[in-house]
Amino acid sequence: MAAQTLHHHEKRQFIKLFKQDHIDRFDERLVVLEAFLKTEHHVTVGQLTQTLNAGGYQFSEVFISETIELMCRYGFAQKNRFDNGELRFEHRHLGQHHDHMVCTKCKNIIEFENQTIEQLQLKIASEFGFHLLQHKLELYGICRACLDIRDQLIGLNQAKAGEKLIIKNFNCGVRARLRLLSMGLRAGDQIEVISTAQRGQLVVAVDFKRLVLGHGLAEKIQVAPLGESSISQTNETVVDKG
Repeated sequence: MAAQTLHHHEKRQFIKLFKQDHIDRFDERLVVLEAFLKTEHHVTVGQLTQTLNAGGYQFSEVFISETIELMCRYGFAQKNRFDNGELRFEHRHLGQHHDHMVCTKCKNIIEFENQTIEQLQLKIASEFGFHLLQHKLELYGICRACLDIRDQLIGLNQAKAGEKLIIKNFNCGVRARLRLLSMGLRAGDQIEVISTAQRGQLVVAVDFKRLVLGHGLAEKIQVAPLGESSISQTNETVVDKG
C-alpha cells in the first residue's frame, strides 16, 4: 500500500475511533496525528512539539504527550527506547513489522525487514512450545557512514562497547609502554570493549581476562577493527586507574 494511501486510511481510522470514544479536543489531536504521520523517523515528544510549533500550532508538550499515548493505545503509534536512550515513537501500520539497527556513534536508526529472520523466530518459538505474541529485534553497531569517516586506526578511548579490535601500536613513551606490557597488553592482541564511560574508564576483554583502563592510558593504545572474530573471556579482572 502506497504511503499516501496508507496514511489516509490511518487518518480515517483515527477519526472513527476517537469520535466513537468521545475523545476531547478531537480537532487538535487530529492535527498532531497528521504531523506525526508526516515524520519519517523515530520522533520524541519534544521533536514533534517543535515541528508543530514551527507550523504555527502552540500545543503544550503535555498535550502532545497525552495525544501520542492515546495513539499508542489505539494502535497508531508504538514506543521504542533504544539503548536506554530517550523514548521515541514511530508509525504502527497494521500488518507490517520491521526491526532496527542502531548506530552507537551517530545514533541513526535503520529499519529493515527480513522474512528469513521472522520465520526463524517463529520456528524457535514453536520448538520451545512458546506462543509468540510480539517481538522486536535491535542490532547495535556502527553504521557505514560513520565507518567511512572514521580512521581505521584509532585510540582505544574512541571505541564503542561491543567492538572487537586488534592492538596495532602503543602511542606513548617507554614508561607507559612498560606499564601496558606489564598488564599483559601486546601489539597484535585481540580485544573486545565491554563497557565505556564509567568514571572515564573502559573495561576490555583480552587473553581470558578483563582489564579496566583509565581514559588517558586507553587513548595511547592504537587499535583497528577486527571483524567478526570472537574473543573468549573469564571472570578475572585487573584494575588500572591510569
